[in-house]
Amino acid sequence: MEPSQAKQRLIERVEADRDEIIGFLRGFLRAPSPNPPGDTREAARYITDYLDSKGIKYQVVGPDPEKPNIVSSIKAHRDGKHLILNGHIDVFPVGNPDGWSHDPWGGELIDGKIYGRGACDMKAGTTASIYTYVVLHELLDELNGSLTLTAVSDEESGGRLGAGWLVENMPMVLGDCCINGEPSSPYTIRFGEKGILWLLVRVQSKGGHGAYPHLSENPVKIAAKLITELETLSDISVNYPENLRRAIAEGFDEAEKALGKGGFDVMTRLSVNIGTITGGLKVNVIPRECSFEVDLRLPPGLSKEEVLPKVQEIVGKYPGASFEEVRYDGPLWSPPDGEMAEIMRGNSRLFGIDPKPIVSLGGSDLKFWRSQGVPSYYYGPMNNGMGTVDEYVEVEALMHIVKVHLLSAYEYLTGEP
Repeated sequence: MEPSQAKQRLIERVEADRDEIIGFLRGFLRAPSPNPPGDTREAARYITDYLDSKGIKYQVVGPDPEKPNIVSSIKAHRDGKHLILNGHIDVFPVGNPDGWSHDPWGGELIDGKIYGRGACDMKAGTTASIYTYVVLHELLDELNGSLTLTAVSDEESGGRLGAGWLVENMPMVLGDCCINGEPSSPYTIRFGEKGILWLLVRVQSKGGHGAYPHLSENPVKIAAKLITELETLSDISVNYPENLRRAIAEGFDEAEKALGKGGFDVMTRLSVNIGTITGGLKVNVIPRECSFEVDLRLPPGLSKEEVLPKVQEIVGKYPGASFEEVRYDGPLWSPPDGEMAEIMRGNSRLFGIDPKPIVSLGGSDLKFWRSQGVPSYYYGPMNNGMGTVDEYVEVEALMHIVKVHLLSAYEYLTGEP
């Protein structure tokens, strides 16, 4: 399939701007924005300086001045749909830099790869959104409807101060559809995401001397048994909606490629992760308390109302054990064969890749739009080092994502096939 004349013009534009796109991302990576602590002012200023250089107006908004959100909108002369381009500015922290072969804040370009914290999650995707907005801002006379750019903070901490705040306080950002460039791999389009249920489990006893184990239960030992039994939650049966089951079944091979071997199974079941555990003062003392945090990810078709009774059943078996719910974001999804999903697939096929629709294992800011009934999809680069050392994005993957986002936004706002 050959691109239309209008799309071929856009493809050639992207190639002509190759150095600018690569240079923008490298500079973006050199503006640290780790979350925590979540201060994105330097990286946000990098974006606004770029928009200033293009003569584009914007607003900087949000409840926390250290976590700014950038919003810019344009409206065509002809009525039409409203598309939202979303990307986050904050990234995972680096922590101990040992193990990195490249400066995590260096934006180094080596052998066709751009290295740095946030390279794939998700400054490459945010670069695609910003570039798409800049080009379509120039082509406004060709568009119908409206286009809004949202570059937000706080995503890595749940997004309440970023995209969540925008959706709640600025109705103009809702639109008719939202897309972003979170790392999906070029082989999959994410039309939904698993829900997040975080629990804090505590085990308490009177404690005592380590040589007198007959006088007190040991909370650490009880916690160890609890953790083992909580793993059985992954066996809870899931009533996966049939239209979603059919869609993701089509993408088994692509899911395994994008998520890693075994990823398809994890996508369709509840997963259990023990993120932290704390307990004990000294090797020869029976602790009085042990606590640990549990991260449960719920696939579509499963809710906390089905999971929490099972948790209570397990925790209730153990003396001195209790739990509390810390966070819940239910699983959300958009139609896997929705208009934008099909548009993005069609534009990716122009470059020889047919991405399949699947559900994301992790959360994203798109939950805020999906919760309002706005169809939302993300399509971004491969997960290469997300959250660990030597994170990178391949230059050609970056360019592919930029092209697909630009062509898809253009098609959505013009009807140009």
